[in-house]
Amino acid sequence: MRLKGKTAIVTGGGSGFGEGIAKTFAREGANVVINDVSSAAAERVASEIALSGARAIAVAGDVTRENDWHTLRETALEDFGSVQIVVNNAGTTHRNKPVLEITEDEFDRVYAVNVKGIFWSVQAFVPYFREQGGGVFVNIASTAGVRPRPGLVWYNGSKGAVIVASKSLAVELGPERIRVNCVNPVIGETALLSAFMGVDDTPENRQRFLAGIPLGRFSTPQDVANATLFLASDEAEFVTGVCLEVDGGRCV
Repeated sequence: MRLKGKTAIVTGGGSGFGEGIAKTFAREGANVVINDVSSAAAERVASEIALSGARAIAVAGDVTRENDWHTLRETALEDFGSVQIVVNNAGTTHRNKPVLEITEDEFDRVYAVNVKGIFWSVQAFVPYFREQGGGVFVNIASTAGVRPRPGLVWYNGSKGAVIVASKSLAVELGPERIRVNCVNPVIGETALLSAFMGVDDTPENRQRFLAGIPLGRFSTPQDVANATLFLASDEAEFVTGVCLEVDGGRCV
């Protein structure tokens, strides 16, 4: 088991990529703390993990709020005694549409969840990781931050910010044995699929997007979980500042 004896926090763990990451980490021996803005979603995933014989708890909370991060950290430490891994997976998007149609509220929400959420994770866990002599962040960014699509300007920008911030954090925190890496998924089969496409989820509309992915399919939660597992594990102990595309060749 590649994460035996470790505790991992997974934000946005109640569905999609986060659910895949949480369940994969649990299968690999980790204690998993599932954070989601939906308490029902977090509880469902935690219960399913517990039924499999692994250990998981649900902690509802909004990643854009400082106090929710403090609650998340303290609950994790109370239940499991320590934390070694934080996966910043929670994310959102505005609907794919022309840039001048994006509202200020849509802009603010995208940057609050995708970027400010990571800011608060750093504020909450870097002091703790320093005390423990190290730790791991894995931030789920996107190929949108590397090879942007039209219609998603401010989402693309938010994921570009995640990528640059992750590299900057890796350089600054490396001497303290705190590793920071990214996973960049291509568009995936999640609840946000229609928003990313900007059109109804039909076979014809899917094909338009699949045409730009050489391996010919969308990413799956398991694809993203596999990459995240490697970066979170001791197998990647000399890997930091990396952004790993999980994209079927989209960014080539």
